[in-house]
Amino acid sequence: MNRTTRRTFLHTSLAVAGLAGAAALTSPAHAQGDYPSRTITIVVPHAPGGAVDNTARLFADKLKDELKQSIVVENRAGASGMIGAAYVARAEPDGYTLYFNASIHSINPLLYKKDIKFDAVKDFAPVSMLAQGALIFSVHPQVPAQNVQEFVSVLKANPTKYTFATSGFGSAGHLSSALFLHDTHLTGDIPIVLYKGAAPALQDLVGGQVSAMMDPMLSSLPHVKAGKLRALAVTGRERSPLLPDVPTMREAGFKDFEFYSWYGLWAPAKVPAPILKKLDAAAAKIMASTEMKARLSSLGFESAYKNSADFAKYIDSEMARYQKIIDAAKITVE
Repeated sequence: MNRTTRRTFLHTSLAVAGLAGAAALTSPAHAQGDYPSRTITIVVPHAPGGAVDNTARLFADKLKDELKQSIVVENRAGASGMIGAAYVARAEPDGYTLYFNASIHSINPLLYKKDIKFDAVKDFAPVSMLAQGALIFSVHPQVPAQNVQEFVSVLKANPTKYTFATSGFGSAGHLSSALFLHDTHLTGDIPIVLYKGAAPALQDLVGGQVSAMMDPMLSSLPHVKAGKLRALAVTGRERSPLLPDVPTMREAGFKDFEFYSWYGLWAPAKVPAPILKKLDAAAAKIMASTEMKARLSSLGFESAYKNSADFAKYIDSEMARYQKIIDAAKITVE
């Protein structure tokens, strides 16, 4: 081997060794140890300004402080949240693309069995359940009913005169309205009008174009407080401290009626266990803080943290419950 060839060989060997060392530093195991080393994106599959978006931004702000890393909330709305969900399902499972949604994520696969482009369970790793909130059952002030039982009588006396609004097909508000109409034997008699978000639905409810709606407190409570809507009931097990004079649906005579919109954080399936564990630990700390609990309470929510394993079990149980409601109320995609 001549001198030139040997020098070339030595330089090449050193270069290869250098690349190998760099590869070791950027290997998945090393990257997991440094996580997060760059900006994290939380995808919200709904438009800005609604209950899901506002809750996500509140959580993202605290997660930023906990992980000491920038967090970007990105809205990818459309198709009842399925556009954003499909995007996350295809994302790299590296912990830098996360997914924040409500219970509708577990309802969509029960409704869109043929059209859904992802598996809502297998394509996602549950990180943590974070919060939940009862819905307000409210009506336009001109509806001649002061409580739920009076409203049932009004609906049965003149069913063609009244309509329900829902912020999205398959949302908690949609299913709870359908359950109410089923329990009162009014399924098929009272239309449920679908809107693209809570804002336009509430606009028409306040304007009297529709009669009633079940909706999270975050978006409906300001209208109730302003006297633009009348709250007949809340759908939680207990009365809300924000509306202490408004009865629960159970108190109104619907003994098994309890419904919440719940919120959680997911990652793409196959996210490395150390990253999942770090995110879950951060979420647990955030949701246990007095500050977060107080902030959620002011918005009509409560901290409802569940770890990754318990959240997965909860999703399974909720999907079974939702399927029973969908079957009983005969909810289908038209």
